[in-house]
Formats: sequence, structure tokens, C-alpha cells
Amino acid sequence: MRRVGVRLGRGGGRGVLLGVLSLCLAAGRCLHSREVSLYIPHSTVNATVDENILLSVDYSCQRSPTIEWTYTSSWGMQKIVTWRPGAPPNISRSYQDRVCTYDNGSILLLSVGVRDTGYYVVTVTEDFGDTRLGTIVLNVNEILYEDLHFVAVFLALLTAMSAVLISLMWVCNKCAYKFRTTRKRRLKGNVLRLALIASLLAQDRAVTFQLRPAAISEADFSRFAVR
Repeated sequence: MRRVGVRLGRGGGRGVLLGVLSLCLAAGRCLHSREVSLYIPHSTVNATVDENILLSVDYSCQRSPTIEWTYTSSWGMQKIVTWRPGAPPNISRSYQDRVCTYDNGSILLLSVGVRDTGYYVVTVTEDFGDTRLGTIVLNVNEILYEDLHFVAVFLALLTAMSAVLISLMWVCNKCAYKFRTTRKRRLKGNVLRLALIASLLAQDRAVTFQLRPAAISEADFSRFAVR
């Protein structure tokens, strides 16, 4: 009878162990079905000053979770907003009128500045305590208006200088053309004058040679007549 009791006790202990294992497996399956998953499509976001930036995330869980966003930088950590889907968000004072929330856990930052550069941590917590964390790095670059102004002024100066040079070249070309035209006219006039003078000189010489023989003959004639 003792041996039978011992055998029965051992069998009952094994049954209890199997029952406990079954309960643990069932609890694990239940917990696994209630597990929170978090998806972040872009872990790094680049922006410029005064731009509206969407920090996009997406989660999935069985129950309505609590979503919280915090901002971390070299200056420290700061809470941004906390809310549950379907309920009004609790936005911190420094982010009032600068944050818009969405049911999928995403937030929209309005008119970001260089000071908004840093790490943004989103925490999704379910009622049973399951929590998922995600981080998005935001880089906000400032537009260097001074450099753009310098480039614009430099381009304007180059354009003005090129216009002045083109005008000077046009004026020089016109002056050179007028100078060549005037010189040609003067040379042509001088040539005509020289030709006219040469023709007149030639005519004078011809007349002179024609008159001298007549004058000598008259003198000789008068001389001979006196004799």
C-alpha cells in the first residue's frame, strides 16, 4: 500500500508540473498577443529653419496605449507631449502651438529652428506594462542669408561690369570706325588736292614753254628792226 501511495504521489506531482507549464505557456501566448510593436520609417530627418517637420512613427497593439515624446540634446531632456489615442494631448508649455499629434503616434513640429536639433524619443506603453522605445534624429540647418546676399551682390557686380565693358567696346568700335572713315576721307581729299596741284603745275609749265619762244622772237625782231 505504501508503494502504491508513493507511485500515486509521484504521478500527481508530474501532473501538477505539467499544469504549471501549460499555464505558463498560455500566459506567454497571451502576453505575446498583447505585445506592442513600433515602426519608424525614417530614423534621421534633415530640415531647414522655419520648416514644418513630421516625425513619423507607427505602432500596433491590442489595447489603447499611452504615447509620449521627449526631446534630448546636449542641454538636457525635455518632455514634449503625452496622450492616448482619442483623448486630448498633454502638451508641455514650451511646445504649445508648435506640436500636432496623430493617432498613429506621429507628431508634427511647426516652424523648427536650430535649437530643435537633437534626439526625439517616442515611448509607447500598453496598459499591461509592455513598452517600446524609438528614436529619431532631427538635424535643422540654418540658411546662410549673408552668403546668399554676398553671392547676389557679386553676381550683380559682374553683370554691371560686363554691361559696362560691352558698352565701352561698342563705343570704341564706333570711334575706330569713325576715325578710319575720317582718315580715308582726308587721304582721299589730299590725293585729290595733290592731283589737282600736279595738273595745275603741269599746265603752268606747258604755258610757260609755249610763251618763251614767242617772247624771244619779238625781242629779236625789235632788235633787228632798230638796227
